[in-house]
Amino acid sequence: MARRADIGLIGLAVMGQNLVLNINDHGYCVAVYNRTVEKVDAFLKGPAAGRETILGTYSLEEFVGTLEKPRKVMLMVKAGEVVDLFIEKLLPLLEAGDVIIDGGNSNFDDTMRRSEELDQKGIRFVGTGVSGGEEGARRGPSLMPGGHSEAWPLIKPIFQDIAAKTASGEPCCDWVGTDGAGHFVKMVHNGIEYGDMQLIAESYALLRSGAGLDYSQLAETFGGWNKGDLDSYLIEITAEIMAYRDEDGNPLVEKILDSAGQKGTGKWTAINAMELGKPVTLIGEAVFARFLSAMKEERVEAEKILEGPEAFSSGSGETDGFVEDVRQALYASKIVSYAQGFMLLRGAAEQYGWKLDYGSIAMMWREGCIIRSAFLERIKDAYQRDSDLENLLLDEYFRAAVEKAQSSWRRVVSKAAERGIAVPAFMAALSFYDGYRSGRLPANLIQAQRDYFGAHTYERVDRERGDFFHTDWTGSGSGASAGTYNA
Repeated sequence: MARRADIGLIGLAVMGQNLVLNINDHGYCVAVYNRTVEKVDAFLKGPAAGRETILGTYSLEEFVGTLEKPRKVMLMVKAGEVVDLFIEKLLPLLEAGDVIIDGGNSNFDDTMRRSEELDQKGIRFVGTGVSGGEEGARRGPSLMPGGHSEAWPLIKPIFQDIAAKTASGEPCCDWVGTDGAGHFVKMVHNGIEYGDMQLIAESYALLRSGAGLDYSQLAETFGGWNKGDLDSYLIEITAEIMAYRDEDGNPLVEKILDSAGQKGTGKWTAINAMELGKPVTLIGEAVFARFLSAMKEERVEAEKILEGPEAFSSGSGETDGFVEDVRQALYASKIVSYAQGFMLLRGAAEQYGWKLDYGSIAMMWREGCIIRSAFLERIKDAYQRDSDLENLLLDEYFRAAVEKAQSSWRRVVSKAAERGIAVPAFMAALSFYDGYRSGRLPANLIQAQRDYFGAHTYERVDRERGDFFHTDWTGSGSGASAGTYNA
């Protein structure tokens, strides 16, 4: 009797192919299918050549028929309608207790809907974040599965075998929670990635236009930073990018058009932060910065018309001090970015009833993914000290780190403003920090204004919370008040 596959994967683009090879490397038999069946043959004759335990199939009926029960089907297809299309085609071929796994970059709302619909049909649905790009998929990604809890024991051995491992051997994969939790965590990961990249780009602008470092010095600086608190994949590749030369010997990065693309997950993070009423300001600014970068032609014209301050000039004696200030500001801003990201995770857990393990999530991101860094160990430690920690800024390590960096952080933001260097993420991080540490904000005036023009009422500091008041500010009002609500 022919061997049955331990798992099947649909979608043989590069990510799908690399995941199949990774799974097969760990001793599992894998069935594969692709809507364009020519890709099946190309895969079997190319990257999968000679692998007898990768089974090519040419119809969904044949594909499902090769799978060991309960069947485990992983979709690595374009998010959106294509996922729904394959689920619809698979359903008549599957049985109660079978598992469908969506490994694409799906919106968590879609995952929640699919989870509910498939649960009613007896199918265990899993939405899993997969991070690390093509190389991660091949050598060990970060995996963030969530959905039907009964599916986890069935897929756990495979997922934890193929996942990236920490230095101590822990797999960068664990169960996140029910319905859409896995894809929500992946969305926040991507939002933090936006923030990290924008902060590093602003550091580059400050060091290049501010301190006047050449590209050899920039490569050396980022390479040095990667040996300390900022040790991370993104800092590592930034150093390599700064050192890379085009065919003519000039830095390639200088020749790349300054118009950043995006696939939407950062925008989803910002939108969900607004829906949950969480001030995830740094990621929001990172998304807006990409929008602004895309206005290339308009910016070129504006540069000819709009005046700014004189170019930044750092005297030779202060360059080293300024570079260190930027490093400190980057680290402090990074702390705020992750604090906001975990604040959003906490808000989602409360809203959707998820029991998220924040220390475990930090370790899922420790290796294999784009935001992998030594910094995530600090986050795990913080939640081990206090699993109910409301905000990372309140943890003893991060509180001390921001206190140490604060003078540098403020100098960098001040100099950038004085010299006209746009650093929206640095500024957003510092503004959030100052707002968060303020026991009283000027929102009392906003409430007074809302009550003045719209009778929206207000609470008083000298009365119990929950008691609302309205003032007839002009003496000519009706005395009636509007209803109250919160975002």
